Amino acid sequence: MSLPLPTASAQLFYDGRCPLCAREMAFLRKHARAGLTLVDIHSLGCINDAEREQLLRDLHLLQPDGRWQLGVEANVTAWSFTPVGFLWKPLRWKIWSGVVDRMYRRWADKRYCKNYACALDNPH
Repeated sequence: MSLPLPTASAQLFYDGRCPLCAREMAFLRKHARAGLTLVDIHSLGCINDAEREQLLRDLHLLQPDGRWQLGVEANVTAWSFTPVGFLWKPLRWKIWSGVVDRMYRRWADKRYCKNYACALDNPH
């Protein structure tokens, strides 16, 4: 597998062609402290199409110890590098996490379909 290897900082892989994602990354880039690296998936030349698709379907964060975090968990971890990260932590509380994860899944699937898969499946 040619996915990126862990580094000394957490790496957040995002879709730079997604306007919402790009705005969020601009904020993170401006306000995050050291320890978080933002990586536009489209800038990665070392991955194959299946790996690129996998990264584009969900937000991925690679921890320095090699653990991967996906979706909301990756987002909450990324925001923990900012002064407002504490505001995101409740999204992982058991009382909310199931609903939040389902909402994220619906949004991520629609975003991916709109920008990538469905355009290929339906040329209209």
